[in-house]
Amino acid sequence: MAEKENHDNAALTVITTHVNADYDALACMLAAQKLYPEALVVFPGSHEKTLRNFFIQSMIYLFNLEEIKEIDFSRIRRLVLVDTRQPDRIGNFAALLDRDDLEIHIYDHHSPLTGDIRGDVEVVEATGAAISILTGIIRERGIAISEEEATIMCLGLYEDTGSFTFTSTTEKDFLTAAYLLSKGAKLDIISNLTAREMSFEQVGVLNDMLQAVSRYHIKGVEVAVTTVTTEKYVPDFAFLVHKMMRMENLSAFFAIARMANKVYLVARSRSPEVDVGAIVSKMGGGGHPYAAAATVRDKTLFQAEQELLKILYQDVRSSKRAKDLMSSPAIRADAATTLEEARNLVTRYNINALLVTERREGREVLLGYISRQVISKALYLKLHDTSVQEYTSTELGTVGPESELPEIQDKIIENKQRILPVVEGDRILGVITRTDLLNVLVQQSDFTARHQINPYEDTINARTRSIHRLMKERLSDSLLDLLRSAGKVADELDYGAYVVGGFVRDLFLYRPNEDVDIVVEGSGIEFAKTFARSREGRVHAYEKFGTAVVIFPDGFKIDIATARMEYYRFPADLPTVEMSSIKLDLFRRDFTINTLAIQLNSQRFGTLIDFFSAQKDIKEKTIRILHNLSFVEDPTRVFRAIRFEQRFGFTIGKLTAGLIKNAVKMDFFKKLSGRRTFNELRQILEEENPLPAIQRLQDFDLLKMIHPELQMEKKMISDFKSVKKVLSWHDLLFLDEPYLRWAVYFMVLIRGFKADVSREICEKFELAPRHQDILLKERLQAEQCLFRLGGMLPAQNSRIHEALSGFRVELLLYMMAVTRKEMVKKAISLFFTQLRQTRISVTGKDLKRAGIEPGPIYREIMDAILKARLNGTVHTRDEELNFVRSYVS
Repeated sequence: MAEKENHDNAALTVITTHVNADYDALACMLAAQKLYPEALVVFPGSHEKTLRNFFIQSMIYLFNLEEIKEIDFSRIRRLVLVDTRQPDRIGNFAALLDRDDLEIHIYDHHSPLTGDIRGDVEVVEATGAAISILTGIIRERGIAISEEEATIMCLGLYEDTGSFTFTSTTEKDFLTAAYLLSKGAKLDIISNLTAREMSFEQVGVLNDMLQAVSRYHIKGVEVAVTTVTTEKYVPDFAFLVHKMMRMENLSAFFAIARMANKVYLVARSRSPEVDVGAIVSKMGGGGHPYAAAATVRDKTLFQAEQELLKILYQDVRSSKRAKDLMSSPAIRADAATTLEEARNLVTRYNINALLVTERREGREVLLGYISRQVISKALYLKLHDTSVQEYTSTELGTVGPESELPEIQDKIIENKQRILPVVEGDRILGVITRTDLLNVLVQQSDFTARHQINPYEDTINARTRSIHRLMKERLSDSLLDLLRSAGKVADELDYGAYVVGGFVRDLFLYRPNEDVDIVVEGSGIEFAKTFARSREGRVHAYEKFGTAVVIFPDGFKIDIATARMEYYRFPADLPTVEMSSIKLDLFRRDFTINTLAIQLNSQRFGTLIDFFSAQKDIKEKTIRILHNLSFVEDPTRVFRAIRFEQRFGFTIGKLTAGLIKNAVKMDFFKKLSGRRTFNELRQILEEENPLPAIQRLQDFDLLKMIHPELQMEKKMISDFKSVKKVLSWHDLLFLDEPYLRWAVYFMVLIRGFKADVSREICEKFELAPRHQDILLKERLQAEQCLFRLGGMLPAQNSRIHEALSGFRVELLLYMMAVTRKEMVKKAISLFFTQLRQTRISVTGKDLKRAGIEPGPIYREIMDAILKARLNGTVHTRDEELNFVRSYVS
C-alpha cells in the first residue's frame, strides 16, 4: 500500500508540444521519449484528424501516451517542450510556467518571438523541421531506433520541409533524412500518409480561395491574400493553403477562413522579405518565417483581413535595397570646381544633380550636392568662375547599401532631396535619384491600363431604353414580382439596384436563365438583409467583397453584389475600397455581351443600360473583350470566349481573335496552373456539344495545353459526334443517375495516347485520384471488355450482364460511343435499359427455410437464379423457388 502511495506521488516528466499538433510535433514527441524514457507523452489539446486516425490505427503502441485529463499537474517536475516555446500554444500546461519547482527543457526550430518560454535546457536551431534537432542528439548518443520509429520521425521531417521544397530546409534536414533512411524509414508509408486526396468539400473551399485571392505589391514584394467562409469546420485547411501556394506559384500567401464561428489564419512564405511567423504572431499565432498559423479571436473576417493588411504594410521588408537602385559610379565634383565646369559635367552625363566632395587628409569627404537648376541660375547671374562649394546644399541625407525602400523614399521625398548618396564608411558607392525612385514606385502600381478604355476618366454615354414589355413576355410572374420588390427595397435605402450579366444577356438571346445577379450602388449586404426580411428569406454575407446570397423560403437564390472600385492615394499605400457606380462595376467584366444591366428602382424599372455596345454585339453575334490587355490579365478568358462563341453561335471579333493569337504567341498560358486550365476545359466538355469548341481550340493552337501532339483528326471527330448521340440517348432515358459528362469526352481526347502519356496529362491537370482511376485504369478495362464482347456476341443475356456489370455509367457510355460494332452497341444498350435492373425475389431466408445450410452455396444459388432470370428461364417467385429445389437436388 505504501509502495502504491509513493508511486502515486512520484515526480512526473511530461513531454508535450503545441496545440493542433502536426506530424513534426508527433515525431518530436517520439524522439523526446527516446531521450526521456521515463516520461509521459501528452497532447496539450486537440490534434489533427489525420494525426488522430494515424495514432488509433497504427502506431500508438510506440508511445507512452496519457490523456491530459488523467495527469496530476501537481506531480509534474519536468516539462519537455518540443516544436514550440510559445506559452499560448501549449494549452493548459501554460499554467505550470510560474512554478519555481518546475524544470523546463526546450527543443525547437522556430525563430525567437517576444514572450518565448525560457528553459533550463534550451536546444534551438534554425532547421526546416524540429525533428532534425532531436534526431541529431539521438544519433550522437548512439540510441537505437526501430524501423517504425525512424518512419514516424522521417514523416515529420517530410511534412515540415514540404518534402524538402520549402526554403527553410537546411543541410541538417537532408542529413537527418539520410540517417533515418539508413535506420529503415519506409518512404512508401510516408508517401501514403502525406499524399491527400481532397474531398468534394475541400475542392469547393479551394475554388473559393482561388476566386477571392487578391495580390498586393508591398515594398516591391508580391503578397497574396485570400478569404473564405464555410458554415462548418473544414479539416486540413493548412493543406489547402499549401496546395494553392504551389498551384499559383505564390511567394507569400495568407489565407483567412471563417469556419463556423471561428476565424483562422494560415500563412506560408518562400520570400525572406516576408517573415510570416513574426507577422502572424501579432495576430495571436505563431510559427517560423516560412509557415505560421493563428486562431484570430474577437474579430470578424473583414476586421481580421484589415488588421493583417495593416501589419503587412508595416512589417514586410523591401525586396529593393539601395544597392539595387543606385547608379554607380556617382558623378561628383571637387569643392573647388567652378560653376562653368559643373555645367559641363551635368550636360555631359545628362544628370540633374552633382555630388560635391573634397579631399581631407587623403580621404574623400562628402559635402553635399548642387542641382542643375542652381547651376543654371548662377550662370545666368554671371557667376561662371565661382566654386560650386559656395552654393552646395549641405543638408544631405545618405543611406547604406542595404537600406530598404521605405527609408529611401523618406529621405528623398520627406527631405525633398534630388539625389541620395549611397555610402559605406568613407566610400561613396553610388547615388539614387528621384527618377530612380519614381520608376520603382510606378512598377509597383497597376498601370497596365495605359492602352485601355479608362472608365474613371473617359466619358462613356450609356444607351438606355425600356424593356419592360420584353421582361413581361420572357419572365415568370413570380420572378418579375421578386425583381419589383428588390427595386422597392433599393428605393427605401436610396440605392441604385440593377440586375446584370448573363441573366440580361440570355433575356435577349431567348435562353432560359434564372441565375439572378443584382448589383447595388450602396451597401450590398445591407440591401440583402433588408430584402431578405421583406420576403422572409435568409442571407449569407461575404463582407470583404460586399456580396451576399439571399435564399428565399422556396429555395430560390439571388446573388447580391456591391458596385465597387479600389484606388490608391499614393504609391505603396493601402488600397482604399469605395462603393462605385454601375458603370465601373460593369467595366470589370470579361466580354461586352456580359455588361448589360436593367435598372430595378421603381421609377426606372425595366430600363436597359448599355455602356459598352453590348446590344450591338449581341445583334451582330460577336464576342468582344472590353480592353486590349484582357487576356494578359486573365488568359482563362480565352477559353470562355471560345465557349460562349460556340454555345451562342457567335463569332469572336477580329481584334479579339488577334489578341487571342497574341496571347498564344506570347505563351501567357504557361503561368496558369494545370488545375485552372482543366477547370476551363471541363466546362467546355460539359457543353451540350463541345466538338465545335474543341475544334476552335485547335484553330488557335490551344490543344497543346492538353498535350503538344494532340490533334482533332477524323477518327476523334467521329468519336466526339458518337459521344454526343450516346449522351443524348442516355439523358432521354430519364434514369435520374448523375454521371461525369466531361469524363466521357475526356476519355475520347486521350484515347490515342499510350498509358504513360495519358497519366502525364492527368497529373499535369492535377486530377483527383478517383478521376484518374476512371480515365486511366478503368478505361483500359473497358476497352479490353469491348474486345471480348466483339468476339463473344451473340450471347445469352447472362453473359452480357457478367461482362458489363461493375462498370461505371461513364465507362458504359464511353464503350457504347467508341465501338464500331452495332451488335456491341445494342448489347450495351440492352444492359443499360433492362439487364442491370434485373433483380431476384428469393432471399437467404428462403434458402434457410428450404433446409439449405448457410455458406458459400448461398452465393452460388443466388447467381444461378439471377442467370436464369436474365436468360428468361424463370419469371416469377414460385418459379425461382422451384429452380432452387431443382438446383439443390
